[in-house]
Amino acid sequence: QVQLVESGGGLVQAGGSLRLSCVASGLAFSSSALGWFRQIPGKDRDFVAAISWKEGNTYYGDSVKGRFTISRDHAKNMVYLQMNNLKPEDTAKYLCAADTPAEDVWGSWYIADFAYEYWGQGTQVTVSS
Repeated sequence: QVQLVESGGGLVQAGGSLRLSCVASGLAFSSSALGWFRQIPGKDRDFVAAISWKEGNTYYGDSVKGRFTISRDHAKNMVYLQMNNLKPEDTAKYLCAADTPAEDVWGSWYIADFAYEYWGQGTQVTVSS
């Protein structure tokens, strides 16, 4: 059974930093893709970042490029999202997502939420001005 559990959210002032973590279990890691999305109540999920588990290839949403960094730790089955220079508009619930395709493939479709099969419950990030 696949499980994704996020942590690391909280309240931070604008300009500050947070690191989100997602522990993943039950995945076929050799061909997985992991992503971070964020969501405000009543709105669709927005793409933040994605990473291929094996090669570490990445995509970033335009609004976070240069400020956020996604990474993974094979030994710990963890995916991280380092968020720097946070802005009030970054306030949202951040969700970890995973896809386990039958083959080791990677492409731009991983910026879309429908590309992911598994989702965590999310962790709230609030940035005060």
